[in-house]
Amino acid sequence: MGERFGQELTPRRWLAAHAAGQRGWLALAVLAGFAVGALTIVQLLLLAWIISRLLVDGASVASLGGSFLALAAVLLARALAQWGQEMAGQEASLRIRRAVRAELLDHLAAIGPVRAGARHTAGLASQLVEQVEALDGYFARFLPQLRLAMAIPAMILLVVLWLDWLAALFLLLAAPLIPLFMALVGIGAERLNQAQFAAVSRLAGHFIDRVRGIATLQLFHRTGASTHEVKQAADDYRRLSMRTLRLAFLSSAVLEFFASVAIAVVAIYVGFGLLGYIDYGPSPQLTLSTGLLVLLLAPEFFQPLRSLAQHYHDRAMALGAADGMVELLSEPVIAQRHRQPVPVRTTGQVLSLADVSLRHPERGRVLGPLCLSVLQGEILVITGPSGAGKSALLQLLAGFVAPDQGERRILGGARFAWMDQRPLLIHGSLADNLRLAAPGASDAELQQALQHAGLAELMGTLPDGLATPLGERGAGLSGGQAQRLALARVFLSDAPLVLLDEPTASLDEEGEARVIESLRQLADTGRTLVIATHHPALMALATRRLTLAAGRIASDTGDGSGEGGGDDA
Repeated sequence: MGERFGQELTPRRWLAAHAAGQRGWLALAVLAGFAVGALTIVQLLLLAWIISRLLVDGASVASLGGSFLALAAVLLARALAQWGQEMAGQEASLRIRRAVRAELLDHLAAIGPVRAGARHTAGLASQLVEQVEALDGYFARFLPQLRLAMAIPAMILLVVLWLDWLAALFLLLAAPLIPLFMALVGIGAERLNQAQFAAVSRLAGHFIDRVRGIATLQLFHRTGASTHEVKQAADDYRRLSMRTLRLAFLSSAVLEFFASVAIAVVAIYVGFGLLGYIDYGPSPQLTLSTGLLVLLLAPEFFQPLRSLAQHYHDRAMALGAADGMVELLSEPVIAQRHRQPVPVRTTGQVLSLADVSLRHPERGRVLGPLCLSVLQGEILVITGPSGAGKSALLQLLAGFVAPDQGERRILGGARFAWMDQRPLLIHGSLADNLRLAAPGASDAELQQALQHAGLAELMGTLPDGLATPLGERGAGLSGGQAQRLALARVFLSDAPLVLLDEPTASLDEEGEARVIESLRQLADTGRTLVIATHHPALMALATRRLTLAAGRIASDTGDGSGEGGGDDA
């Protein structure tokens, strides 16, 4: 995992690296499976010997009591070994899936909310849940079975070779047919699974987009057409799923056919050998005991290969899932370059940017090079035309993106509060949404924050008060009320720096006036405010005004321009 940029990251290499991290549990699963194979041979040996004694030697059942007890003990030990194999495989799979989820979440945190936000939330949710769970069969069953499919048949072949080399030759000739066909089927299954995971991600995103835009669809009378689109997308996914299942059932049927034909050939050989119709090689020496044991071992010779073929679809599914996750993990992470500023030079600074530049893959350079210092207690308003880089500058100040060049310098790890024009509101009560910023806040503190944010009148109209339920994205509140609720969270936070991106966008005059009054109260508490906006009413709050043009500082005016550089900085 750490070699992500040293060499190309591929799904197979990525899966192998995670498997290596749980080598102990996987080895335990293989050892337990090998024990199952060895005990199966012992079980069949005892069974063939008991039948031979009963039918050929005429021994009584009572005289074979010890043999029956031994057979029961072997069955019990075999069951315990099977349980151990399953338990070890599941434990390895569980640990690997936890590690994969942690790796994905760490990578999303490393690339930052801006670049992660470029991906659809439904696709990310599908990767973190469904595609991670799709790795279960690969690690829990396929990888152990891959070793067992070679070890157990080889062990059985040696036993059969000791009993009858001609029967062993029949098994040896039939064995390669199963892996050969399995590999041919696996190529198609892997492609189908990749397409299936991509389809389910698109379907989830398609459905969520329609649900989120249901009000707009109703206004334009497009709900019927959207319902048909979702139905069509779901039907396409159904067809793709059925193709995958059809391939799985077809491959299983063909593999069973080859195994059955090989077992039938061995059975015919043993039968005619015991009847004396075959006198070639070791056939004349066949006895009921050896012939029955060879016949019983023949299905067990193919069973590990058949199990591997069954779990081969787990491999195809895992590779299909890993393909999308590796694509996400291969997205490069730009290391954050920031350091503590020199205390003598940074008296009164909250944070600063030194010769920073920022590029986006699709747009090229969007910001810089520029220098900027944010001073304690100031209200810095960032203005400029659309596309000038206001939001990008706020994201750099927050650390949501890392500069391609230059450094972000912070004072003592200064904490910040963030608010934009689309505040995050969850499905839950009013108190639940407020406590996102202060989990331990009391009801009195929540009420005070709502009052500071200008929502005291709203609280008076809510019969359930703080327990009033809200829908996703603040359903039940107007746009201005949602903005002020986000401001109440800022009041609850004790962060000394507040970053606001167009906090009054899409609000009417009354809502804008209320939010501005709340911001003025927030500034009176001694917080440092940095506001990106083009609204004149918000600009009037500024103690310092920074104007951007084409991603560079065109002007920096106010009481505390400090080290804020122009575009030549």
